[in-house]
Amino acid sequence: MKYIYGPVPSRRLGVSLGIDLVPPKTCSYDCIYCQCGHTTNKTLQRKEYVPITEVIKEIKESLSSHKRKLDYLTLSGAGEPILNSGLGEIIQYLKKTSNIPVAVLTNSSLLWRPDVREELMNADLVLPSLDAATPRAFLAVNRPKYLKIQTIIDGIVKFRNCFKGKIWLEIFLVQVHNDEIGNLKALKKAIKQIRPDKIQLNTVTRPPSEDFACSLDDGRMRRLVSFFGPKAEIIADRKIVISRESDEKNIQNRIIALLARRPCLMSEIAGLFGMNESIMAKYISDLENRGKIKYTVTNNRIYYHLRKNEVSDKK
Repeated sequence: MKYIYGPVPSRRLGVSLGIDLVPPKTCSYDCIYCQCGHTTNKTLQRKEYVPITEVIKEIKESLSSHKRKLDYLTLSGAGEPILNSGLGEIIQYLKKTSNIPVAVLTNSSLLWRPDVREELMNADLVLPSLDAATPRAFLAVNRPKYLKIQTIIDGIVKFRNCFKGKIWLEIFLVQVHNDEIGNLKALKKAIKQIRPDKIQLNTVTRPPSEDFACSLDDGRMRRLVSFFGPKAEIIADRKIVISRESDEKNIQNRIIALLARRPCLMSEIAGLFGMNESIMAKYISDLENRGKIKYTVTNNRIYYHLRKNEVSDKK
């Protein structure tokens, strides 16, 4: 499928069926830590980046074929999904045709817009990010398109005041760039206004778009949980087994589709298919030998991802 991927194991959402509403890498930010690489189309323009009728067609087909229980239907992908002007239509369709909760991942850059806030009203869970609350940290980490951090914070607060569903606020922390005390205190002040249901702290674990984006160590992350209070938690890796496949070509195609969205550990790929890692290694090795995928080492962990020519073919 072109716009639907998964189900995939999500650290935050359990077993999630992903719905990709923008082509990679269309976004309003160019975050230094992004696992999807550099933004190639930095924009604030909302339009129908991918055809909504085709997305709905794939959703219908996918929901009829997945018998396993899904925890969430997730609007996400390799970019900012809220840039798609058909967002509200997609959410309405999902709520009418399925009882599976709808989640939306967003970098929060467009929540200042009343039309965006209105379109999100029917979602069950919105996961906005807020990595900075000072102008310096905002520019250093998110590298936005013509936006000011106070505009972002005000937009999240306005959304919180009218949204009846759950809000899980993600804070992605990078050494030196946004973990200094001035930004952390400003974030804590903003969080008091936002009143999220959860505060989810994250740091670099997958290969980032910039080599200088470095993770915080475990001890620092635990101390920041205490700093942000009882609603804060560290987003932990989760091992989730989704399905078994016997067709070799189908397995390799699904591996390629998964790695087109994000780099993955061998254990994550194996878990997706309910396989032992030693068995999955055969498929990974074959894809490497064919020049389809490669690996990089980040934080002493081996991540597999598509080669650049394969990514281009997927666009």
